[in-house]
Amino acid sequence: MPTIKVTDANFDEVVLKSDKPFLNRFTAEWCGPCKMIAPLLEELSAELKDKVLFGSHNIDDEPNTPTKFGVRSIPTMLLFKDGKVLDMKIGASSKQHIKDWLLSKI
Repeated sequence: MPTIKVTDANFDEVVLKSDKPFLNRFTAEWCGPCKMIAPLLEELSAELKDKVLFGSHNIDDEPNTPTKFGVRSIPTMLLFKDGKVLDMKIGASSKQHIKDWLLSKI
C-alpha cells in the first residue's frame, strides 16, 4: 500500500481514526534525511501493509498539525494507535531499525 498523503484537513480522519496503527512522517521537500528515508518507508509500507498504515505530512504546506504535536525537527515519525501517540522517532534510520522499532511497538 502506498504512503498516504496526510494534511491538516484530513489528519483526524486518516490518522487518528485509523483502525490500524499509523506511522505518520513529518517531512519537507528541502530535507535531505527525509528524502533518504522516504523510499525505505515505501518499502516498509508494502511489507507491513497488514499491520501498519504509513502517511507523509509536509510541514511547509500543512504547518498546523506538526505544531500541535510539537514537531521541532524533521524527519519526525509519530506512531499513532487508537487515536493517541504511541511513540516518536526523530531523524533518519536504517530500514531494519525502523522496522524493528515499529514491530516492537505494535
